[in-house]
Amino acid sequence: MHPFRQLVQALTPRYGAAEAASIARIVLEDAFHARAVADFELPAEAVPRWQSLVARLEAGEPVQYVLGQADFFGLKFRVDSRVLIPRQETEELVALALQLLRDKPCPTVLDIGTGSGCIAITIQKKLPGARVCALDVSADALAVAVENARNLQAAVSFEQGDILDPDFERAADALDLVVSNPPYIPYSEAALMPEHVTLHEPKLALFAPESDPLRFYRRISAWAADRLKPGGWLLFEVNEFRAEGVADILQQSGYAQVEILPDLFGAPRMARAQKAR
Repeated sequence: MHPFRQLVQALTPRYGAAEAASIARIVLEDAFHARAVADFELPAEAVPRWQSLVARLEAGEPVQYVLGQADFFGLKFRVDSRVLIPRQETEELVALALQLLRDKPCPTVLDIGTGSGCIAITIQKKLPGARVCALDVSADALAVAVENARNLQAAVSFEQGDILDPDFERAADALDLVVSNPPYIPYSEAALMPEHVTLHEPKLALFAPESDPLRFYRRISAWAADRLKPGGWLLFEVNEFRAEGVADILQQSGYAQVEILPDLFGAPRMARAQKAR
């Protein structure tokens, strides 16, 4: 059996035929540089690597971790179990950030909870004049982000810090944009999520406190209100089931032009708010 059909057959029980075919295509194109994946013949010397990849995929490990990379906004990011896998919805958040900053020659940007660095690095690559800083509480995540910035030649500065710490502070210029994709899933919703996410991606980056799932939004909204320039923007990726709660927090924090925006699938996924001028 050809490798493509073998892998689709192996992964279909877990993912369904369409997603299994997509994963098989990614593996053959990225790991083995196959052009016509359906007809690709595996060289003998590649068999041990193939067998290892298939075993990890069959066990439910996400293909991005198996390959050690993920595509995001036309760039390839190193990823492993220390960081969340970049997602399409977050690409839409970055696109919105770039739109808001397009007329500013040297915008100042802070990405809170940077993970792999995909948001901060992409903004800096697309807006080379931007001064971008990225914050994360996890030293492990920051190590991945620093490696990605180096590999992609992005001039991003990184800081370790806990935005939830009441004493958290940083010396920096006023900001044009604060952007964040914070943990927003309460543990009670874990059973609704795919197993390959809950078993492999970092819980620190996924889950918010059950007693206060919007804790990060409340803290970041209040903190950013004092650090943004007049007319500066705060952008969040949000839990579609709690988007209105985030909007309420932003309004209570004194922001102007609070808006919830849909993703490509129509789900409320982004919150945008501007500090009054």
